[in-house]
Amino acid sequence: MNDSPPAAPIAPPLADAEFCYLETVGRVSGRPHEVEMWYAAAAEGDRLFLLSGGRGNADWVKNIGRQPRVRVRIAGVWYAGSAAVVEGHPDDLLARQALAAKYYRWRGGSLPNAWAREALPVAIRIEADPVPSNGATG
Repeated sequence: MNDSPPAAPIAPPLADAEFCYLETVGRVSGRPHEVEMWYAAAAEGDRLFLLSGGRGNADWVKNIGRQPRVRVRIAGVWYAGSAAVVEGHPDDLLARQALAAKYYRWRGGSLPNAWAREALPVAIRIEADPVPSNGATG
């Protein structure tokens, strides 16, 4: 049984934006923290994929480990979601391939670089409706 709210599709213009802005809740401060990220949308449009080159040492990854509820801003539109590390799960390879395709024009074969092969994959399940801005800045 899945009690999660229905996912909102990320429309192609938003999926094609160069960056997203990930807002996490600081694990120590409890305040919003925003970071500019490369991202890729799942083909279904219900998930966003990120890769952490710093793996589990990145502050944003530590923050989602404490509080998986996040917000993502793409081209001025905010979405709420739930983030999880997906290394070793089915979305692991999808995340790597989607980001390599978007930013390195990868189209098959070996992934193009160490970042695509070794970074920590994270998936954000997007909720049904965009959310209003809370005025947080990066």
